[in-house]
Amino acid sequence: MSAAWLRLDLRRRWRSLLVLALLVAFAAGIVMTAVAGARRGASAMDRLQDVTTPATVLVAPATPDFDWAPVRELPGVEALGRLVGTGFEIDGRLGRNSFMLPPADAETMHALERPVVLQGRLADPVRPDEVVVTPAFTRTFGRSVGDTVELGLYSPGQVDTGQVPGDARMNLVTGLWILTFQQQDAAIAAGLEPNSGAPAEGPVVEATIVGVIRSPLFGDEPDAPGFLVPSAGLFAAYRHNFLGAEGLASVSALVRLTDGADAIPDFRADLARVTGRPDIAVHDLITPAAAISDTLRFEAAALYVVAGTATVAAVFLVGGSISRHVTSAMGGLRVLAAVGMTRGQVARAAATGPAMAAAAGTVLGAAGAVAASGWFPLGSASFHEPAPGLSVDPAVLVLGLLVPPLVVAAAAAALALGRPAALPAPARRSPVLDAVARARFPLPVVLGVRFALERTGGRVAAPVRPALVGAVIGVTGVLAALTFSAAARDAAENPARFGVVHDVEAWVGFDRGVLASAEDVFPALAEVPGVRGVNGIRGQLADVGGMQVMVLSFRPAGEPLGYLVPDGRMPAGTGEALVSLAAADALDVRTGGTLSLAGTDGAAELDVVGVGVLDPEFGATVVVAGPTYAALFDDAFLFEYAEIGVEPGVDPATVVPALTTAVPDETYGIRPFEFESPTELRLMQSVPVALGGCVALLAAGAVGHGLVTAVRQRRRELAVLRALGMTPGESRVAVGAQSVVLALVGVAFGVPLGFALGRTVWRAVAAALQAHYVTPPGLGVAVAAALSALFMAVVLAALPARRAASLRVGHVLRAE
Repeated sequence: MSAAWLRLDLRRRWRSLLVLALLVAFAAGIVMTAVAGARRGASAMDRLQDVTTPATVLVAPATPDFDWAPVRELPGVEALGRLVGTGFEIDGRLGRNSFMLPPADAETMHALERPVVLQGRLADPVRPDEVVVTPAFTRTFGRSVGDTVELGLYSPGQVDTGQVPGDARMNLVTGLWILTFQQQDAAIAAGLEPNSGAPAEGPVVEATIVGVIRSPLFGDEPDAPGFLVPSAGLFAAYRHNFLGAEGLASVSALVRLTDGADAIPDFRADLARVTGRPDIAVHDLITPAAAISDTLRFEAAALYVVAGTATVAAVFLVGGSISRHVTSAMGGLRVLAAVGMTRGQVARAAATGPAMAAAAGTVLGAAGAVAASGWFPLGSASFHEPAPGLSVDPAVLVLGLLVPPLVVAAAAAALALGRPAALPAPARRSPVLDAVARARFPLPVVLGVRFALERTGGRVAAPVRPALVGAVIGVTGVLAALTFSAAARDAAENPARFGVVHDVEAWVGFDRGVLASAEDVFPALAEVPGVRGVNGIRGQLADVGGMQVMVLSFRPAGEPLGYLVPDGRMPAGTGEALVSLAAADALDVRTGGTLSLAGTDGAAELDVVGVGVLDPEFGATVVVAGPTYAALFDDAFLFEYAEIGVEPGVDPATVVPALTTAVPDETYGIRPFEFESPTELRLMQSVPVALGGCVALLAAGAVGHGLVTAVRQRRRELAVLRALGMTPGESRVAVGAQSVVLALVGVAFGVPLGFALGRTVWRAVAAALQAHYVTPPGLGVAVAAALSALFMAVVLAALPARRAASLRVGHVLRAE
């Protein structure tokens, strides 16, 4: 009997089952795609590190002819590979944005930091004419495996005199120094301007691209054009073109430690012991990788929210379709039950069709998810994925194929077993509806409010709650996305959010080389019209319990610019310190605590008087007064420069000529400072918008489904009212009022929820980025969300309102 019923049911209701299958396919495809993409993106950096044997630290002694042999023999050193700090030209253009520091030996890219090969192979370490590139390089320059590039090397004299283009501001996060201090000092001694970008005068090497690669270090960055990495054979064949005739250029080294990050403090101590130099920069490469993983997990969380929202919407959409199908089928099944069909057979008969449709839809959705996996991972995870292309996540696929058909079958069976024979009692009247009626609103408006807020009696109740929940979720999601995006945009456009308080920089010293007298230069810069203040900054590395931190001395010339200090104050005297947000987290110290600093020439016990927002490029930073700095380092420094702030409304570029005139031939370089917000922040601006769009789309589906279903299931009520005199236009108004009421409910509950969600997420992200939290704007965003919700309400009501107006009254009443 059940089999016969199933054949009949499939012939009679195949359209309904087809719609159910498509709904399941759409929902399952979105959920599986989002979950698999989130899992893939969140694990991208971890998987890349697992297959590339990455370095633990980068050691940058900034010393020519540094002896690496004792370092190789230190306990815990598993592998060591050297990098040269001199660049080259690529096809006749400056390579500063497109070259990666050349490996100086075969260990680099083979024994450690061995990249995954996406296409081709690795360069032969003995061949000077082979290079590898990153994926972004192939897209930017249209070059791929098999193509050739010309590498223009600098002459030994150019290297000795510092005429090699680079970036004078060292990157303290990654520790990669494009222009070494020794080259800068040599350029000054020769009377030349360092970093002048003179054309390369050395040999030109025609090299072949043999592979496209990716690793944590030798990999792409967002907004970067990609990188070209030469073979170690290039350095071996042209050693003097990288180190100079006098060997002034220094070499850094990547080191992998057996015990990973836990061994870094001991390694620093051992390095200082065998070299006699406690000031050698040892840059932790594990922490930046962990920060990237945190960003990837944030992006993955957005995809999980998409999956969760799609699941909620699917419950309403698919649930309504199942309910309608079971309700329709129960008319015939009740007759069969009266002639002997058992309750179990009734449940199986009612559930088999929806389960088959769900199974077919799930298979289709799974196929779509696998096809869509080629577009994943998204965002910054795409720069760290070790295996781009199509991917199958077995856990997601198996669960995705099993769960939807089982849930649909169980829901259909439960509905079939739970259908009462008698009609349900009418729903309770809404107090809002009573208020609207007492206010004597027009009948179509009252009717629309009733449709939006009250379920009807009858065999199938109109889906009121799903539409209401969908409206609230939609407004909440859109407002949270807009709130977060506005906050992220504000932070990206305001350097002060990251502790950058200046507009122009003037560099006067590197390492042990003094290029100009800060005591003479900085006061003169402060007197230039248009300058509002100057901060004199010296920086040196110190040790805090085995952890290396940057110590800055803050010496204002003229009016101090001041840093953003959300907790406490700036240090005023000896024995006081301010710590950055990064240092506060890394050292677990706050205002009122103490800090033990060990410098190259002394140690000090400092009272922490404030926690400030400082430039994240410096990493964990401690700011001290001048006397404290002198006691720790005897006035030695890694760098010394002036942070110059200009008056509001003044273009920094217009002040630079006056600054240069004020101190002619006295500085390394005066230039506007271009702040670049963290890459993760720029990517995060688009993620919430895309997420909000997905939430809005799913919410619109739930609300639109509620409107269409309400018109269909309330057609008898509409037909009766039409027979009593209600016009087609008033029918349109009733449906429009229903849609507007749903939007207003969404705005009433979604606005506070959206604000709370958006601000909470932004607060967490700002803390992770060491940025100052500023409450995102509210009124404008709320108005935009409310107007958008009302506009969508009008759009969604158009089709069901037209159907209500064109209702065939006689046909409906005759059928009833």
